[in-house]
Amino acid sequence: MPPNPAPHITDWLIEMGLVEAAGMGAAPISSRELAAWQGNTCVRLEPWEARLIRKLSKAYLDEGRAAESENCPPPWRAPVTQRELEIEEAQLRAVLG
Repeated sequence: MPPNPAPHITDWLIEMGLVEAAGMGAAPISSRELAAWQGNTCVRLEPWEARLIRKLSKAYLDEGRAAESENCPPPWRAPVTQRELEIEEAQLRAVLG
């Protein structure tokens, strides 16, 4: 995992629940949810923190949706190169003949 220079931000996001229920699925944390969390915890977010939490929530939701595909690579892996594809194909051909 990459270094996290602001672990308190991700801790807060996890405490909030990462996403919220909406209609027939999930949605990113809303401004209303952020305001309610601030009121309940007596933590006052700076505007940039609130924007970042919403962006992280959206990124989490987007990655979760993308991960539903069995072809989705893990987010921490670099894109697959042509050379890696060729090696995989050669190994598969060696096994299948």
